[in-house]
Order: sequence, then structure tokens, then C-alpha cells
Amino acid sequence: MRQTITVDIINEKALNLLMDMERLELISLRKEERNAPADRLQIAQYKGAMSKQSIQDVDTHLDELRAG
Repeated sequence: MRQTITVDIINEKALNLLMDMERLELISLRKEERNAPADRLQIAQYKGAMSKQSIQDVDTHLDELRAG
């Protein structure tokens, strides 16, 4: 039986108990990144915004920017 439960830690003692349970291989802990959905939205917003260019075109453009 495998279930996923989200727990908000409000006391460090609770975290220590959970880590002990993980060492006993009773549970598996993973840290959830709070900003993950927002990051995905930002990436999707800009996906396809740049057109494909050859490396030579990019190098030429960079040289022009550096010179001017």
C-alpha cells in the first residue's frame, strides 16, 4: 500500500520523528518545491518566442553588438 500525504511541519521535533521513520524505511520523504507550478507557467509563456537561427547568424549578431 502506497499513499501520498502532504504534511505541514510546525515543529522541528516532528521533522526529526519523520526522518527517524524514513531511516527505519517506514516512510519516504521528499521536499516539495513551492514555486514549481509558477515556474512552469513562466516557461510556457516564453516557449517558442525566439525563432531558430543558425549559429553563424547568432555569432555575427553578437559580434555586431559587441562592436557597437
